[in-house]
Amino acid sequence: MTTDRNALTRFELADLLTDAAQSISGILTAEYPTAAAPSYLHPVMGALAVGPRVVSELNDRLEGFLAAEPRPATSVGLFALASYASGLGWLTESFAELTASVDEICTRGGIPTEPKAPLTAAPHATEPDDEFDFAFSALELEAIRTAAEAAGLAPDDYVEVLSQSLLAASRITDACLEISSGLLEDAGLLRQATDHLRLNDDPGSLPSLVRSLLARMETAA
Repeated sequence: MTTDRNALTRFELADLLTDAAQSISGILTAEYPTAAAPSYLHPVMGALAVGPRVVSELNDRLEGFLAAEPRPATSVGLFALASYASGLGWLTESFAELTASVDEICTRGGIPTEPKAPLTAAPHATEPDDEFDFAFSALELEAIRTAAEAAGLAPDDYVEVLSQSLLAASRITDACLEISSGLLEDAGLLRQATDHLRLNDDPGSLPSLVRSLLARMETAA
């Protein structure tokens, strides 16, 4: 990426956001081979393997963007910077949460547990099991027992760590989708705007990702 601030037009800034969105979207399709023993980690392994590299690359681009002199001063430059930085910060936080979740899953999967009652086939595949929010067919139960044995876990424990892994995968997927779509929306605004994008106190004039983060902060408060 060039370090000449004046060379970056609003279209180039839009391309910067679009490229970042595409990099983040690529996390969702990443695959990583998972050994039989920790097979319960398969839902998160792709994102866990690729995500940190994407975060690092996006951070390097941001540092290059900020290293140019003078610093962003035009409305379109500030808009792009706010969107990019918000997306990167959100992504970094999301992967920190994913890493913490995976650490907990690994700890849970490696702790010896007392024997529990074995899983049994559900009488109806659509009715929930007494212990879990879903039921298993006889074929699914056999697959679970096989995977649990390879992982050195009781079937109930295997289902628990697999459920946690699926939940962690769902959270990082939601975050990547929201960040990517926000970057693309902001890129579209840059392409449609004039060279002097109007920024004011109206929340609607803020980048999509900034508005999303503000909404999340209000919800958490």
